[in-house]
Amino acid sequence: MANITRMKIYGLRSKIGLSATLLTTSVFTAGPLADAPAHAQQVQSPVISIFENVTLSPDFSPDPTTVRGISGGPLTASNIAGRAETATGPCAGFVDEQPDHTIQLTEFFSYLSIQVESPEDTTLVVRGPGGSWCNDDYQSNNPGIAGQWLSGSYQVWVGSYNRGSYHPYVIRITGNQ
Repeated sequence: MANITRMKIYGLRSKIGLSATLLTTSVFTAGPLADAPAHAQQVQSPVISIFENVTLSPDFSPDPTTVRGISGGPLTASNIAGRAETATGPCAGFVDEQPDHTIQLTEFFSYLSIQVESPEDTTLVVRGPGGSWCNDDYQSNNPGIAGQWLSGSYQVWVGSYNRGSYHPYVIRITGNQ
């Protein structure tokens, strides 16, 4: 089973330039007659959680599990990864100082895939047991990393190619090949 928890939002305000506390929208409508009092109607906007953490065990559900966020930040991905390239690809783009997500794996996974989907070109840095891995353009312009994963805690950053560019994304995590 997938266990998703909310993470402290460190750089959200700088990423989107807005307060992250707005969860509902008020809409005011006029009554049917011109001299009738106006009625206020509260409309609930769907709340989309971002920058969540995930704990996964083998045979987790739902599969795929998804988390959302906004890419980008002031640091180079190579700075976070500690190198310019890894066996899974180049460490390109700009990321936040803090990871966007933490994925906790309770056991060894013989196969796990994390893939970023975004309308813009994004990059990926994962740091965990055994080192750091980066990727760019795993599928089209979307980064991803797949293979065997040790149990433990993985920090995940999603980057943007240009400093100051921030793009929404969804990470799909699956154990299916």
